[in-house]
Amino acid sequence: MLTYPDIDPAIVRIGDFAIHWYGMMYLIGFLGGWWLGRRRAARPDSGWQPEEVGDLLFHVALGVVLGGRIGYILFYNLDLFLEDPLVLLRIWQGGMSFHGGLIGVLVAMWLYGRRTGRGFFQVSDFVAPLVPVGLGAGRIGNFINGELWGRPTDLPWGMVFPFVDARPRHPSMLYEALLEGLVLFVILWVYSSRPRPTMAVSGLFLFCYGVFRFAVEFVREPDAHLGFIAFGWMTMGHLLSLPMILFGLLLLLLAHRRPQTAGTSSAGGH
Repeated sequence: MLTYPDIDPAIVRIGDFAIHWYGMMYLIGFLGGWWLGRRRAARPDSGWQPEEVGDLLFHVALGVVLGGRIGYILFYNLDLFLEDPLVLLRIWQGGMSFHGGLIGVLVAMWLYGRRTGRGFFQVSDFVAPLVPVGLGAGRIGNFINGELWGRPTDLPWGMVFPFVDARPRHPSMLYEALLEGLVLFVILWVYSSRPRPTMAVSGLFLFCYGVFRFAVEFVREPDAHLGFIAFGWMTMGHLLSLPMILFGLLLLLLAHRRPQTAGTSSAGGH
């Protein structure tokens, strides 16, 4: 049995000012995505220039932060927002929804593509392999914040979260860091290392993330104010992940059924 380490969520405190680990994880995710994006863009068959990556990720960063926070409030804490609207701005306290962030990123990629004359899936296929770095870092931030813990377990790596109770629980945020971060990154990076049909990389991202998140929801403690929302076992995370799985499969099917042309935009990165 393991015990959750007592980690100060702030890296540095100077009076009322503090730099939080949670925010640092987002910075690591964006910097990692920028570095990997420049590597992908430097490939001769990428259809991108390294200089474009910074502008693209600025759009993505806005989509992640705005969409993630708004989605968290709308999907999980609408009552709290109605009581205290300023909670929307307190990002350092934790509380970001991946599904809300995804919607924000989709809007940001559409706007960027429209401005640069690229199709939506040209942009999303390029961005998808960069995203798991930020996802993995964000889940480490959840662990440091001591949030999104799992259900009770008797497995040897069960972890006691003293601020919850004395029962060993799944460290579900670490499962997500592994699956949504490392495993998803390897799958997408390897898959996108060769030219693929337009939409294929985006479809694989949606499908794999949806499957990983759906699976982890079985060991993650449901939000106390929501509980199980259907069939006695389905959580909000389950419900939001199902469309991702189905839409990802649809994109993969359409991508491989469309006539392929030379020089697709999905290539990138050894």
